[in-house]
Amino acid sequence: MLSSITIGQYYPGNSLLHRLDPRVKLLLLLAFMVEIFVFTAAPAYAVLSAMTLLLMLNSGVPLKIIMGSLKPLWWIIAFTFLIHLCSTPGDAFAQVWIFALTWEGAARGGLICLRLVLLILLSSLLTFTTSPLKLTDAMEALLRPFKGLGVPAHELAMMMTIALRFVPTLIEETDRIMKAQQSRGVDFSEGSLLKRAQNMVPILVPLFLSAFRRADDLALAMEARCYRGGEGRTQMKALRVSQIDFVAVGAFLLLTVLLAALYFYTV
Repeated sequence: MLSSITIGQYYPGNSLLHRLDPRVKLLLLLAFMVEIFVFTAAPAYAVLSAMTLLLMLNSGVPLKIIMGSLKPLWWIIAFTFLIHLCSTPGDAFAQVWIFALTWEGAARGGLICLRLVLLILLSSLLTFTTSPLKLTDAMEALLRPFKGLGVPAHELAMMMTIALRFVPTLIEETDRIMKAQQSRGVDFSEGSLLKRAQNMVPILVPLFLSAFRRADDLALAMEARCYRGGEGRTQMKALRVSQIDFVAVGAFLLLTVLLAALYFYTV
């Protein structure tokens, strides 16, 4: 289960998504998320799904790795579908205890689950095709206009990127500790809920100690390199918007017009 968590992982490549400016990718991702919540008609979701599949196929990242980002959250998707299936009024096709399963609930639950899947896949594509360093530079550049309001752009971008970068490291460390405890006879899959919670203590204590140790090592490494925050810092490779980015923005605008037309035509 832990090995299937792909949050924060970067897959090197030279695809179109890899070559896009990270600022453009961040803004387009936010815009895609807004459209997923605004254009809720089934035809619009069909176009969004096709667009997401096209991006996945052209990302240069194996589909198996991208789809693996859904594994840790499959139970949330399934629970969401069941909630809508059992609570949405309409034409019932089955009765389970006191719950009436309706066709309207199945349709609404399917659309909501598709929304979650699209959000997860698009977010995963961003981290798969953008290195942590470029992601940091993009976040800092987008937050820089708010420095006049007292927003520490560089520090916020650095914190978010470090947190994202260390997710795979902490997952790997958790998996290693669990295997070490299992070799000593600890069983994490059997027993009552209280017993399972007690079995997590031998994992959490060394995991917290390891996280604090890594944080201290990172702080010492940054201090040894004379890191003093974002003031006066420059970038070795400055971000530049290229022709590919303008093409991507233009394609997104055309997609937005198509989604709006499908949504208002359906409604």
